[in-house]
Amino acid sequence: MAQRESQLLHLVFGGELVSTHGLEFKDLSKLDIVGIYPNYKAALEAWRGKAQATVDNAQMRYFVVHLHKLMEPELDKS
Repeated sequence: MAQRESQLLHLVFGGELVSTHGLEFKDLSKLDIVGIYPNYKAALEAWRGKAQATVDNAQMRYFVVHLHKLMEPELDKS
């Protein structure tokens, strides 16, 4: 039986910030929820695609959130 890869869920989302020096979004109703991914590699690919597509807007930012660390903080050894 093949061993399944563990799921380390990651959320990719972004939006336009009020300032390039902070993390406050201009309009929460316009957040772009890109998706939830089973591992960091897949999330990074999605993040990179969105970040590159919006490179002309300095206030547009995308983030990768480590959902697995929020869901099971006791398992986070770092």
